[in-house]
Amino acid sequence: MTKIGRKLIKAALLAVLAGMCVLSSARAEVIDRIVAKVNGHIILQSDLDDALRYEALLSGKPLEQFTDDDRRAVLDQLIDQELLDEQMKSASFPHASEKDAAARVAEARKLYAEAATDAGWQAVLARFQLTHNELLAHVEQQIDLMRLVDARLRPQVQIDSKSIEAYYRDKFVPQLKQSGATAEVPLADVSSKIRELLTQQKMNELLVSWLQNLRSESKVTIAQVARPAIQGVQSQ
Repeated sequence: MTKIGRKLIKAALLAVLAGMCVLSSARAEVIDRIVAKVNGHIILQSDLDDALRYEALLSGKPLEQFTDDDRRAVLDQLIDQELLDEQMKSASFPHASEKDAAARVAEARKLYAEAATDAGWQAVLARFQLTHNELLAHVEQQIDLMRLVDARLRPQVQIDSKSIEAYYRDKFVPQLKQSGATAEVPLADVSSKIRELLTQQKMNELLVSWLQNLRSESKVTIAQVARPAIQGVQSQ
């Protein structure tokens, strides 16, 4: 081969490589495009993809079954998380430990029959393109957010005895009868559980209101939600 021929081949190869770099860069830009901004903090498509993986694994819902509404709901959760993260900076409470997160992960693991063995569980994680440590870190963050909400909202909730009695009479007893139970359960035996149930319901209402206020006080912009740019993730 002549020197000129070798130069031409080299130039052609460089052109091909340059083109591949441009295409790769374009694909990366699409994958990591901005899907939302929260007070200047950027949420990328890849952040949304990660959140979808966690949601799918922890809920046991196949990722391919997520609808556009599901994806929008997960994006809303990411936005709420950013808003609560800002509140957490000024909060002071014990953060979740690895033990706390491990207990939640163990519950999620029960959703997958093949995860009965460590090798099977690793296969499940690989299917969702996650590692055990990544999953633990995500769960720890979620526990911290729940603790923040509990510390902020629980003191605002007061459940009186009349509310407990009304729930017992109007809901608990009828549901007990519908289940076919014949033995009566005294109010005193379930009053603490009913109180906590009513407390959680009221806290959920307060949380919705709190997040709405945080959004109204913040600058939040949302782009069109794309389908997840996730390759090779399948659920069984």
